[in-house]
Order: sequence, then C-alpha cells, then structure tokens
Amino acid sequence: MYRFLLTPRWWGINVFVVLAIPFCIFMGSWQLGRFEDRVQDHETTTTQDESAGRGAARPLAELLPVDKSTVGEQTTVTGRYAEQLLVPERKLDDRDGYYVLTLLRTDTGEALPVVRGWLPGTPDPAKVPAPPTGEVTVTGALQAAESPGSNGVSGRSGWPEGQTGAISAATLLNLVPYDVYDAWVTLNEGDSGMRAVPVSAPQNTGLDLKAFQNLGYTAEWFAFVGFVIFMWFRLLRREVELARDAELGLAAPEDDREPQPTGV
Repeated sequence: MYRFLLTPRWWGINVFVVLAIPFCIFMGSWQLGRFEDRVQDHETTTTQDESAGRGAARPLAELLPVDKSTVGEQTTVTGRYAEQLLVPERKLDDRDGYYVLTLLRTDTGEALPVVRGWLPGTPDPAKVPAPPTGEVTVTGALQAAESPGSNGVSGRSGWPEGQTGAISAATLLNLVPYDVYDAWVTLNEGDSGMRAVPVSAPQNTGLDLKAFQNLGYTAEWFAFVGFVIFMWFRLLRREVELARDAELGLAAPEDDREPQPTGV
C-alpha cells in the first residue's frame, strides 16, 4: 500500500519536507533571538536612563568610541565654545521646538557638539542665549551620533544657514572648518535658562517596531513548519486512500490509469 513512497515524486516531496522543517526552525529561532536581543537592549537602555546623572563623570577619552554601554554615561570636557547651530523639529513633552547646539573646541583640536538646551517654537537665532566666553568645563550625558531619518531625526536636507538636521560628525564637518567628535553631549542642566535635553536611547535598540517585526517573523516561520507537516500528512492520506481503493478494485492504481481523452 505504501509503495508509492518509493516513487520519484514522493522522494522529492520527502526531501523537501526533511530540508524545509529544520530550515524553518532555524530561521524562527534566529528571529526569536533577534527579538530577545532587542528586549535586552531595551532593558539595558532603561537601566542606563535611570542611572544617568548619578554616576561620576569620566573624561571623554575613556568613553570613546560611543557604544551601547557608554551611551548616557556622564562625561566632563574642557574647552572653548565656538560655532553655534540650531537643530529644528525636536519635540520635548509633545511641544515643538529646537536644540541649541554649540561646538566646544578642545585641546586636541577637535570639537565636541554640546546641546546646551531646548527652546520652544521655530528656530530663531535672536532668541538663543549666547554661549559663555573663555574656557569652560561642561558635564553631561554622552550621546551617539545621529542618523538622518532614524529615531525621530529629520531626513530632509537643505537646511537654512546656521541649522542642521542631525547631530553627527558626517553632517557637521560640512558646516565647520575643523574636526568634530562623532558623539555629542547633552548638558545635565540647561544653559542660560534653556530646558535640558533628556538622554536619548541609542539608535537601533529598544522595543521599537523592528522588535515586534522579529516576533512576527518568528511566528510565521514556526507556523510554516506546521503547514509543511500538515500538507505532508494530507498528501500521504490521499495517496493511501487511492491505493486502498485500487486494492479493492474501486479505482485503478495511479500508474495504470489511462489518460482521459480530450474533447474533439
């Protein structure tokens, strides 16, 4: 009755099932691992946010390059304020506003972008407090460079003079005549009456839409395993029924069936 399992067609079906099931299990497990990694990143980021401002400030050189473990860490840097830029389209407490970004020239020759604070409304240089003069020492939370179009950062280009959409070395190098650290700092206390900008989560971490996409893909891959098994058993049952009917003389075996004539 089960001789049909030795036919080339069923050899192909069985090989496909044997390969498809472990492949789907592997892909589902991989997607589940990606989801768990994002959950862990979210928990780590939350812990860092809760502890930000309580740890001792460390020199900037000890925290570079910025990664998931150093984002939000307190750092202290000494230098002189130079060029100042405005970063529009930044919300705080659901209010529209902009960051006040000032480049801090350090002894190394590089400049560190420092967000001195946030102001409501549309960017207006006349309303922005001038930065302190002379040598200053700033203390704040270290932040990773931003990418246009990610984590709420505007992806548009062509900003007016004195403005930038993202805070990163890649964008600022085109606006200032000196090297810039690929990181930035948000002050713990807003300068000159401005509101302090809270610490941001590192990009591509946390429970964002991608995390739930990974979870959805996990369910799809494991569901496909069940579908493959279901279809294999369904085809097997159909073949067994046809073979049984042939043995009882109710139907000719599949190999002995004559092709039906086509219409004239």
